[in-house]
Amino acid sequence: MIGIDLAVNVFKKLILAVRKKIASVRRRLLFTQDFQKLMDDWPYDPSHVNVRKIKGRDGKEKIQLRLDLGILQMETTGRPDGERPFGKASILDYYLEKARSFRTKYGIGAFFILNHSDCLKLQREALQYYHRFVALLYLKEYDGVIRDTNHNLKMTDFVVHYASDEQDVLNFQQFRPYLLMMQIRAKAFLFMDRYDFRKAEKILENGISEIERFYVENNLAEQLESSMVLSFLRKWSREIHESRPLSPLEKLQRELDEAVNREDFERAAELRDRIQEILELGNELLS
Repeated sequence: MIGIDLAVNVFKKLILAVRKKIASVRRRLLFTQDFQKLMDDWPYDPSHVNVRKIKGRDGKEKIQLRLDLGILQMETTGRPDGERPFGKASILDYYLEKARSFRTKYGIGAFFILNHSDCLKLQREALQYYHRFVALLYLKEYDGVIRDTNHNLKMTDFVVHYASDEQDVLNFQQFRPYLLMMQIRAKAFLFMDRYDFRKAEKILENGISEIERFYVENNLAEQLESSMVLSFLRKWSREIHESRPLSPLEKLQRELDEAVNREDFERAAELRDRIQEILELGNELLS
């Protein structure tokens, strides 16, 4: 009997120790699932975009975007959440393939349709790409911004063409000017990094025209003056023009204007001849 009692007591102690261990592990798990310390170590600053790169447990770089309610972590390439919906690189690729298969099966005249549920799935993916291209712009990774805005612009074109609900079309179309603006900024920054300010100005000029054309073609001409997107790009274009270094030809033109203003006509004639020589030489090289 003593042996049995001893065994029972030992067993009870073992059970108690296991329960304590489980409780300890559970407390640690609950603590590690709380992101508060991570967020405290990286406070949210509403005055700018809070973004950084870290190395994930898989050894690959990740993008982290700090928001007021937490932290988003994204892959640097592919779909931001790292998923492959239906085995495709993105949900957009899945629907593009679905549309191609539909046309192959039923002929070019048959009309593939995106219903509201389809558009919501695309919209959720577009939001992921939005978070990433905003982060990439502030990380100065402009090629990535162009890639991700292209993805959402392509998605918008797809929805406009195939969505059955006009409201779904509007839900995507309303963001086209913003997408274009972000892409224009990235392209302009690429040229500015190479000190090619004239090409950066040209990118802005063409981009502004494209957005203006969008407003006109969609019966939104009244927004041409009130659009914050256009206002930002126009202001930035003026700032680049006023602050960028002058080309040799522009310097000569400025000297010519100054010579005319002070009535130094002999110097003005020399400068005018020099400018004409440069322009003629340029035309010969282009011909």
